[in-house]
Amino acid sequence: MGMIVVVDDEKIVTSAFKTLFKIEGLSDGYFFNDPKEALKFIKSQTPDLIISDFKKPKMNGLEFLTAAKKLHPDTSMILLTGYADKENAIRAINEIGLYKYIEKPWDNDDLILNIKNGIERSHLLKKLDAKINELEITNKKLEDYTKNLEKIVDDRTSELKTANNKLSSIISSCADGIVIVDKHGVIEQVNPACENMTGLSATALCHMNLQEIVFSDKYDFNVLKRKNSILGLGNDKNEVLIRDCYIKNTLSGKNIPVEINFASIQAQSKESYVGIIRDVTIQKDAERLRDDFIATLTHDLRTPLLAAIQTLKFFLDGSLGALEERQCVLLSTMLQSNEDLLGLVNALLEVYKFESGKLTLCKTEFSIKDLINQCYEELKPLAEKKDIKFILHNDISDNTLINADKSEIKRVIINLCGNAVNYTNKSGKIEIFSKIHENGDFIFSVSDNGNGIPKEDIPHLFMRFSQGTSKKRSTGTGLGLYLSRQIVEAHNGKIWLESKLNSGSEFSFLLPEVVQAGVYKKERQAVNG
Repeated sequence: MGMIVVVDDEKIVTSAFKTLFKIEGLSDGYFFNDPKEALKFIKSQTPDLIISDFKKPKMNGLEFLTAAKKLHPDTSMILLTGYADKENAIRAINEIGLYKYIEKPWDNDDLILNIKNGIERSHLLKKLDAKINELEITNKKLEDYTKNLEKIVDDRTSELKTANNKLSSIISSCADGIVIVDKHGVIEQVNPACENMTGLSATALCHMNLQEIVFSDKYDFNVLKRKNSILGLGNDKNEVLIRDCYIKNTLSGKNIPVEINFASIQAQSKESYVGIIRDVTIQKDAERLRDDFIATLTHDLRTPLLAAIQTLKFFLDGSLGALEERQCVLLSTMLQSNEDLLGLVNALLEVYKFESGKLTLCKTEFSIKDLINQCYEELKPLAEKKDIKFILHNDISDNTLINADKSEIKRVIINLCGNAVNYTNKSGKIEIFSKIHENGDFIFSVSDNGNGIPKEDIPHLFMRFSQGTSKKRSTGTGLGLYLSRQIVEAHNGKIWLESKLNSGSEFSFLLPEVVQAGVYKKERQAVNG
């Protein structure tokens, strides 16, 4: 509870205090019959309470407490006095600043109460002193800060001006266009490069909507705006890259191919987005030359490959005579190699058709449930061969129709599910999910419990010729996921991947507003009714 020092020249009194303290559980007590010894003790110790008798032969109580007060001004002190010395005790309280005096003989309960209150008073005074010291230090710091505040403000203002000048210089001299838009897509600020791209001044561009200067034959920006705020913004990463866009230069009349990388910015609680517009004319020309070369080469390769494949089939089916087993094995290997090469050629041609815009989607209304069931039945034998649990969750109504290119959507589903079967370990598990949103969107997902994909490899999986991960390469062309992305994006949709290493992966794609409204309305009414 606290250190208590008791000083009385009569040993019977100090003995009585010892007994009382023991009964009350006050263990930290020190008892002296000589006041000089007590003073020597408290010079090296800080008691929480000092109790002293008034009359002592060597040094009276007032002299002792006066000396003790100089050593420990915050320690509470109680003077024990007889009735005759009451007047002197009151004077001592006023002059020395004692906490209290107690007349002999005392009441034990009253004495213990005063002791506890005295100790509590000492603790409060110490805390108060600590707070006062802390406040004085704080006030000193505040005074120093106030004195230097003007200099700090000037220095900070100078730093901000320098940083702002550097930023303005970078923005002004940047070869890429920079545009800042609000959450509705209204242009707030542009740099000179953006003015050069559009052929319009900053004054003319400001307050225009971004969709007035950016267009695409591939994307429906209205759909993207509805999905993710401004042109696909508003996702978890607050960043999006828009490809295959064009800006029309009003002076030359030319359409400039661009890529726009958007990121969100926060300024004074106002939601805005900054877009970096990059002219990709040279890149597009180089890609076009390369793709034309690949298209020509692959197209010319198909004829001899088909001829070689058919010839090998004639040998293997016995049309040209019986073969030995070793010959059959060799020819079968050759046939498989030629068919793999033909698959690569066909995949390259499909990529070329999508990227050159020569492939037009043939959209029809069809039962998406039937298509998913068909894909599931085709891949089920491959899953059973690897002892994989292949589970289909297809709760879509039979009469739900979607408007899309059936063959291309089937290609995507087969590719995603086929990859899951190929990369899931034996005795693994694959689940297929499909659902319809109330706004008419269709979402398809396939998840597995395979090895998963490292986080750093995920951004590259939907790029051309991406083969597996940095830890493991596949034997495919690296075009399957890229083609799937092209097909989904051609439907104004989105494809993505969620994966954790050693936990599995989930590939998903969304087709916006493809469900036939009338049919879906009837389906909802049937469910609700």
